[in-house]
Amino acid sequence: MASKDYRYEVPVVKLERAMRVEKALVEQLEKAVSKKMLSEMKKEAVDCPVLKRRVSFLQCYSCPNFIRRVRGVVYCRGLALEGGSEGA
Repeated sequence: MASKDYRYEVPVVKLERAMRVEKALVEQLEKAVSKKMLSEMKKEAVDCPVLKRRVSFLQCYSCPNFIRRVRGVVYCRGLALEGGSEGA
């Protein structure tokens, strides 16, 4: 069996209202995913183990630490981020 490629398993949290996300990030993701999927993703968040705060799933999805999402769980590399506020 291969060694695990992630450090954290972070559950995705469903929100009633969408979290605020940078417009540039949304525009970048509009090219990659459908509008329906994007609107669903806006209403999800994760408690980021790297930034130690809750962030929008869109921000997590675009983070270099993001590996995959399976059945409501995000697999995260957990590496330190340059700049501090970007990603995860």
